[in-house]
Amino acid sequence: MNNLFHGKSVWHFGVGRFFAGSLLLTLLLTGCRSDAPVQLYGEAQGTYYSVQYYDAQQRNLQPQVDSLLAAFDQSASLWVDSSLLRRLNAGLTDNLDDVLRFLLDSSLYIHDYTQGAFDPRVGRLVQAWGFSFRERSEPDSAMLADMLRAAHGDIGSNGERYHRQYDDTELDFNAIAQGYAADLVGQLLDSYDIHDYLVDIGGEVVARGTKAHGQSWRVGIERPAASDTSAPVVMTAIDLRDASVVTSGSYRKYYERDGVRYSHTIDPATGRPVQHSLLSVSVVEREGWLADAMATAYMVMGLDSARAFIAAHHDGPGTEAVLFIYDSCGTLASYATPVFEQLIIR
Repeated sequence: MNNLFHGKSVWHFGVGRFFAGSLLLTLLLTGCRSDAPVQLYGEAQGTYYSVQYYDAQQRNLQPQVDSLLAAFDQSASLWVDSSLLRRLNAGLTDNLDDVLRFLLDSSLYIHDYTQGAFDPRVGRLVQAWGFSFRERSEPDSAMLADMLRAAHGDIGSNGERYHRQYDDTELDFNAIAQGYAADLVGQLLDSYDIHDYLVDIGGEVVARGTKAHGQSWRVGIERPAASDTSAPVVMTAIDLRDASVVTSGSYRKYYERDGVRYSHTIDPATGRPVQHSLLSVSVVEREGWLADAMATAYMVMGLDSARAFIAAHHDGPGTEAVLFIYDSCGTLASYATPVFEQLIIR
């Protein structure tokens, strides 16, 4: 086990604190330089977004970014009553737009690749355990068995239309959608012939090109917090160029009852919140959606299974990662793949 970050200096950094966090992220990323990028800030998908890009025309694309993210929510958000995903889950339509088609196809690919660790069919389970738009119900064994049946039913599409084996199977793309939204913002910038940018939506980061003078983008990795109210602290930073980084963790979204902590990460095999020592995973990949999905899959697997998966698929997608746990002595310890370790700023 490598204690990669033991003794490193840290920066205070509010990645989960909406605008305060995104402003501090900007300071970390831009540093000292003469050519300032265009900087956009806003709220979307229940969190902040921050976009920085270099444009000789200094165009302000905030309206276009806001419009894209609002349209994305109308497709894939479970928090928007009228979204296409909510209507799809309710059986009011079987039509798929381009966003849902991509999310469905990509989720099924990652489901197969991770042997079921990633699964978009956990919608009812996420809701039952209190991590969605409905109130927590904490299912008993009979309810859990019924929801697992629905979560294991066949799903798919013929391209235009969605089909499911059981009418009560509900999709939840929260573990992939935010990374994909960051990808789409990047594609929007590409369409304006802007190719040096960094997009951050609630910590799902997509970087393309470089800063001025050929410098890589610099992105902070948060230290796993002791509780959901702990002040965020950046433990280290990595250089990022033409890549994405996404962190998934159990230390922010959880609740406690009778001394038991319930994580928002649901194991598709058991239908219950995961309970293991893995605190967080950061994954570097080309695309944000892929990094997002794989970080969640590793959080489902736990440390030992995630390390075994990475070793067995070391040339496959989504296998450059750093994983954090508290060891038996209560010390924060980490395991990083060699490529990820090379990105760390010493």
